[in-house]
Amino acid sequence: MITKAIIPVAGWGTRRLPITKIIEKSMLPVGNRPLVDYSVQELIQAGVTDIYIIISNVEPCQVKAFYQDNIALNQYLIDRGKEDRLKLAKTLPENVRVHYIAQDPAGKYGTAVPIAMAVEEYNLNEPVLVFMGDDFIWNPHGESASESLMKSVQDETESAILGVKIPQEQVGKYGVLSVTNEKLSTIVEKPQPENAPSNLINVSKYIMSAALLQEIVSYVKQNNFGPKEQEYLITDPIDTYIQKGGVMRVAPTTGEYLDGGSVEGWVHANEVVCKK
Repeated sequence: MITKAIIPVAGWGTRRLPITKIIEKSMLPVGNRPLVDYSVQELIQAGVTDIYIIISNVEPCQVKAFYQDNIALNQYLIDRGKEDRLKLAKTLPENVRVHYIAQDPAGKYGTAVPIAMAVEEYNLNEPVLVFMGDDFIWNPHGESASESLMKSVQDETESAILGVKIPQEQVGKYGVLSVTNEKLSTIVEKPQPENAPSNLINVSKYIMSAALLQEIVSYVKQNNFGPKEQEYLITDPIDTYIQKGGVMRVAPTTGEYLDGGSVEGWVHANEVVCKK
C-alpha cells in the first residue's frame, strides 16, 4: 500500500494574474474548498498518511495556514455553541502528517524540480503518488484517481500514469499518451489531432517507483538549464526511465478532469462541483 504523496504547489500562478497576487493558485476556491484540497482529501481516503507539499518560499503561506488548526476560530465556534462546525474547520485527520518543502521561485523551474526536492530532503525510496496542486479528477460516485493508479500497478517496481480520454479534436493542447499493451511508450506533446497516438492525455497524476524518483533527481542534478532555456520537464526523466526498461502502467479513469489553471477551467470546475 502506498502511504506517501508529493504535491507541488509552488510558483506565482502567472496564468491567473491578477488574482494570484494575493491568493495562491492552489488556494483558489472550487465550491467551498481550495483547489489543492480535492487532491489532499482524495489521497487521504486512499490511505496516504504522509503528504509532501512543495510551497513557494514566500510568507505567509496560505496552504500551510489552511492545514493548520485555527485555535481562535475553534474557540469562537465553541463559545457560540457551534460545535457542529468544528469538523468543517478541521482539515486533516490526526493520523495524517503534512511536510513542507520551500522552493525558490527564482531557482530551477519545471515540473521535475519540486519532486526531486522532496525525494532528496526526505530520502524517499519507495513508491509515491504524485499529484499537481491546481487540478483534480472529479468522480464522486466512482473510483478516484488514486485508486485507479494503485489498481494498475502489479508490484512496487512499477510506476503508473493516469490517462484521461478526451475528444480527438482537442488533443493538440495536451501531452498525449502513446500506449502499448497498457504500458506507456512515450508522451507526445501537443500533436496535431490526426497524428496523435491516442486520445488519452496526461493530467499529471502518477505513481512513481523508487527507480523513477531517482531518475528525476539525476535529471535535475545533471542539467543546468538557464531561466530562459528549457524547463526541467517531468516527461524527460519518465522517457529515460522507460528507455531503461522501467514499466509505467496507464491507468484509465471514468472521472472528469477539472483544471483550475485557467479562468475557463476554474469556472467549469465550480459549475461541475456545485451541481453535485
